[in-house]
Amino acid sequence: MTIKDMARTDVVTADPDTTTRKISTLLEEENVGSIIITEDKAPVGIVTDRDLALEVIGEGKNSATITAAEVMTEDLYTVDVTESIYDVLEGLRERGVRRVPVLEDGELQGIVTLDDFLVLLTSELEIASGVVQAGIPEY
Repeated sequence: MTIKDMARTDVVTADPDTTTRKISTLLEEENVGSIIITEDKAPVGIVTDRDLALEVIGEGKNSATITAAEVMTEDLYTVDVTESIYDVLEGLRERGVRRVPVLEDGELQGIVTLDDFLVLLTSELEIASGVVQAGIPEY
């Protein structure tokens, strides 16, 4: 299974010059924890709800004037659509991040979060549990 098989394609994006107030509104409206910042369909950064809490609210900055470019994380961990889910999960662990943009030819195609992996794992464990339970003799 490749990461493309589990990536969500409905990624919420914004431009680097988008205000953090607008970013905050997008987070709430779209019910997501992060916004991928893009230029020409390529991710250049990410702004999370935590970034807003620490960098804008915590610092007492005006969200109407601070842009995504000023608070975004630029050193993104990204993966290609062909990478295995196991390699991506290991990459998340190694880098200590919870979200990874999925690219094809340098363009954003989707996103996968640690929550997505937990849902997949839960599903796989339920299947395995069913197999084990079916093989347990009744006494």
